[in-house]
Amino acid sequence: MAQDKARTAPRATAPRSAGAGRGTYAVGDARRQKILDTAVEHFAQWGFHASSLARIAAGCGITQGGLLHHFRSKEDLLLSVLAQSERHDEERLFSEPAASVAAHFDTLVALAADNERRPGLVRMFNTLVGESANPGHPAHDHFRQRYARVLRHTVELLEAGVARGELRDGTDCEAVGREVLAVMDGLQIQWLLDPGSVDMPARLRAYLDRQLREIADSRPAS
Repeated sequence: MAQDKARTAPRATAPRSAGAGRGTYAVGDARRQKILDTAVEHFAQWGFHASSLARIAAGCGITQGGLLHHFRSKEDLLLSVLAQSERHDEERLFSEPAASVAAHFDTLVALAADNERRPGLVRMFNTLVGESANPGHPAHDHFRQRYARVLRHTVELLEAGVARGELRDGTDCEAVGREVLAVMDGLQIQWLLDPGSVDMPARLRAYLDRQLREIADSRPAS
């Protein structure tokens, strides 16, 4: 009888350590990041429509089913890649309010220098912006809202500069904001086409300095 009880008693299992759980999550996070990084390369080279989940998965050394465990679809993967890039830019541009227009322009130059260190993301951005002009593109709303948000932020900073007396009255803040964004994007395209011929941060700094001299309030303080 005692032997029967011994045979039927449930086997004790070792408790799962918290460290093992963290290790599993760490592996999952690392794999998810690997997928995002690989997707950046593919979207940069082929755009959204010509990129393939199967090729992205192969580039990560996993199956397409393994990729779909982390991202529901190619569109979900695209939007996740864009959201990751957006968080980086927002931390640089919006984390703290600029004390002056000059300080904001300093941040833009620093962002341009940062972008030179991540060419894959810059290539992807330019490829997808061009594609997303089509209203049916899955990133169309993302980029439309992004440009509107960045423009609004820039215009508000310029208007604050006018209110402080840093910029001259009558400055067309929206026109200046749109021009700043256009110059940044244009320099990025030129740099991507021929990196050795364009010092993107230096060119942007020269333009912003000229712009600031043109709109600065040069009247003597009363």
